[in-house]
Amino acid sequence: MSADGTGTGGTGTGDAAELDFWSFVELAGRRLSEEFGFRHRSATRLLLTLNRASAIVTYDLESTVHRPRGHSWSAFRLLFVTWLAGPLEPGRAATLAGMSRAAVSNLSKTLVADGMLARTPGERDGRSVILSLTERGHDAMLEIFAAQNERERQWADVLTETEQRMLVMLLDKLIAGRGSFDVRERS
Repeated sequence: MSADGTGTGGTGTGDAAELDFWSFVELAGRRLSEEFGFRHRSATRLLLTLNRASAIVTYDLESTVHRPRGHSWSAFRLLFVTWLAGPLEPGRAATLAGMSRAAVSNLSKTLVADGMLARTPGERDGRSVILSLTERGHDAMLEIFAAQNERERQWADVLTETEQRMLVMLLDKLIAGRGSFDVRERS
């Protein structure tokens, strides 16, 4: 490690052990622009912050709501779309849940074994299947979502109603803008 604590001989701020996430974001922005010439410092900060916020909220919901009930965040997402959209083919469930088809296939096996989901033959062809909530799955989702919705309220209460609407509007705008460049996403 270099004398300035950066490990690369750059213009770091000292010992990396003293960095928290936000001071790291500042360090990253400064070094990327000043040392390496990357011009889009605010874009880097925006995406680092967005990813960090998403990871923190997701981990919190999974650890406080879903894991204590024996499920993962992924299991919740699949159960949630099946609960609200109704019976679905696995490919459609994957699209709505933002998951791969393989993940839905593997996860649905576990949820069927747990009695939360049912797999029935589809009408399209002999290989298609339909995923639907069982009665147990439906009852569980009412209880699970009540707990999640309360945790969502706790998170959202940090912002005023106006700030919540503004944040949703800005995130919608960010996502809608993906059509202006080549974005890779699950479909």
